[in-house]
Amino acid sequence: MKVSSSTSSRPLAGTGGVSGVGAARPAAATGPAAPAAAGGVKAPADVASVMGIPEGELTPKVRAALGQLMNEVHRLREELEQAKKRVGFLEELSDQDPLLPVVNRRAFVRELSRFMAYSERYGVPGAVLYFDVNGMKRVNDSLGHSVGDAVLKHVAEVLLRNLRSSDVVGRLGGDEFGVILMQASLEQGETKGAELAQAIVEAPLEHQGRTIAIGISVGVHAFASGEQVDDALHAADKKMYAHKQATAGAR
Repeated sequence: MKVSSSTSSRPLAGTGGVSGVGAARPAAATGPAAPAAAGGVKAPADVASVMGIPEGELTPKVRAALGQLMNEVHRLREELEQAKKRVGFLEELSDQDPLLPVVNRRAFVRELSRFMAYSERYGVPGAVLYFDVNGMKRVNDSLGHSVGDAVLKHVAEVLLRNLRSSDVVGRLGGDEFGVILMQASLEQGETKGAELAQAIVEAPLEHQGRTIAIGISVGVHAFASGEQVDDALHAADKKMYAHKQATAGAR
């Protein structure tokens, strides 16, 4: 799941009205239509009738009060819709990493839990990928944290460009990233993980006239039946660390 505006607010339920053509009356009234009466005869479209007020009591003051009431109901409905939109916007912000165009750890763990439950219920394969950017401390110490932030943004953008819209990319903390792949076996996840790592290595960051090479380590873990989210992340993290150690030993 890429961060995007997909989390915008939607109405909780649709609203629909019933209408009827009223019989001729000496005094017409406005308001929502009443449902059809028994026997196929349609009830008059009269707000007061719908609210149970006898027609004899429909004085001008009563009609004015009913009009004010309906206007207030309309205003409150509009305010409720605006509140729903604001809630949706705030929910989206709460899922967004403060620096990068990906979800934060909390949202990533939530989505991983949902994907794993779906995988177990329907027998759909899936995998979680754990990435770590190599040498970030050296970049921050020698070039400054602003350059380090630029490196992280670059890595996030490379990941997003090379994944499907249905995949989820998140920042797990510091220089660590996670990716959730659905419809992917362990072998497919490992292949994709290697492709993503290679894409990052082959796209060094050009920043303020400087070319900054980026190294990356990755671990891949396929979902297992009955497995907890923390266990899946730990397994992927462990494989990532093994890859980091093997890569360091080969240099």
